[in-house]
Amino acid sequence: MATTQPDPEDLTARARIRDAALLQFGEHGFERATIREIAKAAGVSSGLVRHHFGSKQELREACDEFMYRTVRKLSDQARAGLVHGAFGDLNHLAAARAVLLPYQKYLARALADGTAAALFDQMVDITEEWLARADEKRAGDPPAASRKARATVLTAMAMAVPVLHQHVSRSIGADMFTPEGDREVAYALIDLYSHALITPDDAATARDALDTVWSKQPPADRDAVIRAFEEQNDD
Repeated sequence: MATTQPDPEDLTARARIRDAALLQFGEHGFERATIREIAKAAGVSSGLVRHHFGSKQELREACDEFMYRTVRKLSDQARAGLVHGAFGDLNHLAAARAVLLPYQKYLARALADGTAAALFDQMVDITEEWLARADEKRAGDPPAASRKARATVLTAMAMAVPVLHQHVSRSIGADMFTPEGDREVAYALIDLYSHALITPDDAATARDALDTVWSKQPPADRDAVIRAFEEQNDD
């Protein structure tokens, strides 16, 4: 099997600093994480951190860029149907989860505090590419929403899992940031993605019902809406 050469950056102190920052930002948040602690975790001096990245903000931007490049590389390999190099015989899904597992806390923090806008938008772009391929197989069943809207919602749904990690971990009975918990989450996602929750006919009925509701001018009186709903359920 062909192998790929490691990214030269990943052999440098710069890469060690970036990886330490990803873990520190994920564990403590951007505001609480310090250059000193990041340097200590990377085994370098604070001066070297500033030499490579200038400021903590620039370091975070480098972390976001690394996350995007990593996801992009995994996505491209998956679409090509191959994963090369150190992943050996693992398929693309297993490889992606193994690579991204250490950075889930970083993603969760960045998304929750609203600092990952550019990264989120880039993830939407990647999702659009996947949907474009899937849409080719939907002959006779055109999507009801734009590809951008679907990609945005799908990305939000997927990235909400690490944001809600405390609730997810409690509910499944395992820390989702451990291999055991990640396996449970991955299996759940595979099952959900591979089995539709509603049929195309059910979806058409739901869209028709929504169109009917949205075509009518809603009453100005909120209480009237609630009374109408309660009366309908009482029948």
